[in-house]
Amino acid sequence: MNKSILLAGFTALLLLSGCGKEKDYLVVGTNAAFPPFEYVGGVSGDQVMGFDIDLARKIAEDAGKTLKVENMKFDSLIVALNAGKIDMIASGMTITPERQASVDFSEPYYEATQVVLVNKQDDSIHSLADLAGKHFAVQLGSTADIMAKKYTQSVTAFNTGFEAIMELKNGKVDLVLFDSEPAANYLAKNPQLKLISLDFPPEFYGFAVAKSQPELLASINKTLATIKQNGEYDALLAKHMK
Repeated sequence: MNKSILLAGFTALLLLSGCGKEKDYLVVGTNAAFPPFEYVGGVSGDQVMGFDIDLARKIAEDAGKTLKVENMKFDSLIVALNAGKIDMIASGMTITPERQASVDFSEPYYEATQVVLVNKQDDSIHSLADLAGKHFAVQLGSTADIMAKKYTQSVTAFNTGFEAIMELKNGKVDLVLFDSEPAANYLAKNPQLKLISLDFPPEFYGFAVAKSQPELLASINKTLATIKQNGEYDALLAKHMK
């Protein structure tokens, strides 16, 4: 047997070995600036944590895999998923028809709504009609980013909710349109702001997978159904939604 054949065989063996090893991991993409669903913290200060991450870890465990988390920009998640860089999105992502055109979603695992954050002295917003013409800050690629354009042309989008909050605190925008739980989380740390609940429709979060991964989708849905029935889901909800 000549050297070229040996080398080709060795290379193929390495590739197969690598593919097998990759199957030991469930690679989850997230944007870890959406507390309490995903955020950076822990003893080291750089650990990605949160409700979504705990759910994803359980999904990985049930599939016999180790969870690996990739933190990236929210508007890059679907691109990364369809490019095969991640296996699943766990990032408080609302199920929408537009997103369903390019990815598949699990059964909904959380119901949310949009809320408005303003500076505490602002008393100008009492209804949806009062949003007309306001300068919005939103997270880039979020449902708030899409929704804001129904009320105004003055929309500034940021990579994270934190950046949007800072823009509001600095008086550069009139309000932040954000999901209810993360908004409440940021409000607790920023007492100079206030939260306004308006008549926004409900939204439902789901885990996203590539359309070529029906087995993974079925596995996710099976885990969600199991933990909702056995109490683990409620325990995680109580842990994170304080």
